[in-house]
Amino acid sequence: MPKTADATNAELVSWALGRLNDRDLAALRGFWADDVVERFPDRTCRGADELTRYFQEAFAAMPDWHMESLGVAESGDDVLVRWRLTGTHSGPLMGIEPTGRRVVIDGMDHAVVRGGRLVSNFVVFDQMQYAREIGMLPADGSGADRALKWLFNARTRVAAKLRG
Repeated sequence: MPKTADATNAELVSWALGRLNDRDLAALRGFWADDVVERFPDRTCRGADELTRYFQEAFAAMPDWHMESLGVAESGDDVLVRWRLTGTHSGPLMGIEPTGRRVVIDGMDHAVVRGGRLVSNFVVFDQMQYAREIGMLPADGSGADRALKWLFNARTRVAAKLRG
């Protein structure tokens, strides 16, 4: 935890982002409330043990993981952080086998901090951006993207006619 007892909730969350970059899960366990709940796009983690496993998997999948804070806003217990995550998709992540591709993902956290400890966090990131960067979806505007949208729209029109 930060050395000062009078740190704001925004300072505590910023400190925690730094510990993620350092992969210092032991320090973070002291910041997470015993019953912390963290909701990610692919799962919800409850408690420090689940959260520790989540980040161990994420760090293994993206060994050069780095989160940059782009903005922080605080209102009482609520802290909103806009961030950018960079790294290389080198291991399985969210059910996706490694692609070896470099990713840049924009996202936000809504953290709730009470009594100097994180009690909950809701993580949101641009999943379409992630899918495009790892090659799961074609680049926006590319020929493959236009073809995929054409096929989807054709299926939608056929389904509408069948409902008719």
